Amino acid sequence: MSAPRITVETLVAAPVERAWAAFTTPEDIMRWNFASADWCCPAAEVDLRVGGIHKARMEAKDGSFGFDFEGVYEEVEPGRALTLVLGDGRRARTTFAPSGEGTRVTTIFDAETQHSIEMQRDGWQAILDNFASHAGRQAAR
Repeated sequence: MSAPRITVETLVAAPVERAWAAFTTPEDIMRWNFASADWCCPAAEVDLRVGGIHKARMEAKDGSFGFDFEGVYEEVEPGRALTLVLGDGRRARTTFAPSGEGTRVTTIFDAETQHSIEMQRDGWQAILDNFASHAGRQAAR
């Protein structure tokens, strides 16, 4: 049986090109890739090509816990979509579509079995919301 798929999405107040850049540039990723203010992303690596590696370090600011979120790019369509195959074989596909004066960003990912669907959806949504805030601030400059 295949894993359930979870969808999260946000509207970014930035054109597709800026949203794509904020989503795929290590310096930007380090500014938004965490679900709450007590977490951080102190390091990120991106080799943005099919077969390239994506790696982001996520840590609690108090040092109590941390992990590397890693995957290999299976799909890279600049400004449109990317798919990561995570270390455990699950997939996460993110798409970028113009929407009014901004960009609709949608991620559909395979659920894992350790945490509830709701917890996974809430965590990924919080990260995507941080991304939207960061990309919108960048575009306003």
